[in-house]
Formats: sequence, C-alpha cells, structure tokens
Amino acid sequence: MLDILDKGVCDSRMIRQALSKYIGAEITIKYNLGRNKYEIYKAKITNLYNCVFLVEVLDENKSVKSFSYADIITKTIKIFDK
Repeated sequence: MLDILDKGVCDSRMIRQALSKYIGAEITIKYNLGRNKYEIYKAKITNLYNCVFLVEVLDENKSVKSFSYADIITKTIKIFDK
C-alpha cells in the first residue's frame, strides 16, 4: 500500500505529488462501499488534476473512473502498487 498518510500531516498537494510517480504504472485500488463491501480494480493512473485524479480500469471495457484526493485522506480508497 502507498504510505502517503503515514507521513503525518497530509494534504492534496502531497498526495498529488506522491501519485505522480505512478502515472502509467499498474496499481490496485480497493474502494470501500460501506457495510464491509469493497470493489477492487486493477488500473492505471492517467491524469492528475487539482482536486481529482483519473484512472483507467484494466478490464475488457477500459472504463475511466475518477477519485478525489479526499477519498485517500478519508481512506475510502486504498491504493496498492503492483
């Protein structure tokens, strides 16, 4: 798992900087839906913006999903490198 939050104070700038190393690399995203339900995606980070980042899900549909940096701070999603 990426240890972005383990460094103490965390903001969207720091998360964006940490995620910039993984643009184009294969990652795994574990998305917490609540009530012990999870979705797990194999994906590639495609773009980083001020408040959100885009990932391309590596499945037969090649769908694109967006997540906010707040999702990482609140631990709604967890990102694992391959």
